[in-house]
Amino acid sequence: MELCVALDLPTSFENLELAKKLKDKNIWLKVGLRSFIRDGKKLIKDIKEINPKFKIFLDLKIYDIPNTMADAAESMANLGIDMFNVHASSGKTAMRSVMERLSEMQKPPLVLAVTALTSFDEKNFQIIYGDSIKEKVKQFAKDAYESGLNGVVCSVFESALIKSNTDDNFITLTPGIRLENDNLDDQKRVASVQKASEEKSNIIVVGRPVYTSVNPLEVVEKIMKRM
Repeated sequence: MELCVALDLPTSFENLELAKKLKDKNIWLKVGLRSFIRDGKKLIKDIKEINPKFKIFLDLKIYDIPNTMADAAESMANLGIDMFNVHASSGKTAMRSVMERLSEMQKPPLVLAVTALTSFDEKNFQIIYGDSIKEKVKQFAKDAYESGLNGVVCSVFESALIKSNTDDNFITLTPGIRLENDNLDDQKRVASVQKASEEKSNIIVVGRPVYTSVNPLEVVEKIMKRM
């Protein structure tokens, strides 16, 4: 299991200061929508200058028509990132278009498909998707697997289910990881590091417990010990 720390702070300076505190750790760093819209490709460059070995996950959750998604995928890959994501609900044609475009590159980034956002509870998910989280996530994961993607973004609670319906090597990245007594904030389906390990999660994403701490390095070290 690997750790991914979310760089979701209000300014580029704060995100880079956090990265500097963690520069000696072999971890992923997640650049999300707000940070990328605000700071753009310069943020990616600045992170790599702090530690070229940092693996960068660009979390933009791409969703558009197939050709536009393929164009966006190519542009993101050219930023030198290591992984990005698309929405599985964009469909097989779009996901295959992305993978076909990236196949032309010598060293393409990993591509994951978002199944169900961890902010959803069962009731609100059904209103939008017309089925249970479990059933729809299973379908989305199969679609992504059959489209040639490397894995999915899902909650801890669907990780083992997804692997049993795809392959043990199909990556599951799980947000919503919390430590004891942490505030759940806007996440509904959260879990502990131990639970993530039990459910065969490959990469866990931790945000607020790290970046709101007075000692983020200590929190990261604590998480890595539990992994």
